[in-house]
Amino acid sequence: MKAVYCEKLSDIDDLVVREVEAPGKPGAGELRIDIKARGVAFTDVLMTRGEYQVKPPLPFVVGGEGAGIVTDVGDGVAGFAPGDKVLTPGGCAETVLTPATRVTKLPPHVDLVAAASFRANYHTAYYGLQRGRLQPGETLLVHGAAGGVGLAAVDVGKLMGARVIATASTPEKLAVARELGADHAINYSDGFREEVKALTGGRGADVIYDPVGADVFDESMRCIAPFGRILIVGFVGGRPGLAKTNHLLIKDAEVIGYTVGALARHDPAWAARNNAVLVDWLATGKIRPYVSHVLPMEQTTQALRHIVNREVIGKAVLVS
Repeated sequence: MKAVYCEKLSDIDDLVVREVEAPGKPGAGELRIDIKARGVAFTDVLMTRGEYQVKPPLPFVVGGEGAGIVTDVGDGVAGFAPGDKVLTPGGCAETVLTPATRVTKLPPHVDLVAAASFRANYHTAYYGLQRGRLQPGETLLVHGAAGGVGLAAVDVGKLMGARVIATASTPEKLAVARELGADHAINYSDGFREEVKALTGGRGADVIYDPVGADVFDESMRCIAPFGRILIVGFVGGRPGLAKTNHLLIKDAEVIGYTVGALARHDPAWAARNNAVLVDWLATGKIRPYVSHVLPMEQTTQALRHIVNREVIGKAVLVS
């Protein structure tokens, strides 16, 4: 079988497609899964460079977000059978052995490309908006709204009853944000503070979802509503934002950092509840993952290059 490996920490052009022996029979508690679709993200770029907080030993298989078909079931595993569609860790390999406890069964009608595209982004968005205590009728400002986690926040924010203002850098990206439900869309290349204040009658945004950081965070502090909450999602703008405590004091505002990895470690029951809700929303069409690029697994480097060049809207997915 084929698998895509990072053999040294460097540029994504150094990734290697290997022919390796396929895994055999699953052991007790395991499933054998043929992965059909894999979501990749900027996190994968950082891992290949050694710049992510998680540093797996070399060599490692690129990616970790997959959807596929169960082909064999190990002893002691209940609730799964060959032919089941599932979400699984595994990334850019054609076949994996995975503990059944790490696998989520999908309804038969769910599209595997959509399934592979949604898990990381939508978990990040949903948990973040929970941490931000988003309420129906509040204004949610989503930065980087055409990126994977940003577009998911637009989708989930509307489902939670918010009025959503999306920011992005091109008309094409803003159009997709509107397609997923954004009530207003702002090109933030020339700033956004005054337009946000105008759209909210001078009040500002109740919850600000910020995967960008840098200057975007600094400007967000100037259009946050009283008692507002800023969610720190990431720093694709190149540097962390600097929260000035006098601004927080004046606005009675909060800055909230979070990661879904920490949720899974510290409160696995909460993470499991969120996973069940999101899979139900996916199965019933309440959320609509957006995939702009679908490529064969052998073109993993090209998919990651599209991400680095900010050409991906929503998600890039690799198929086999």
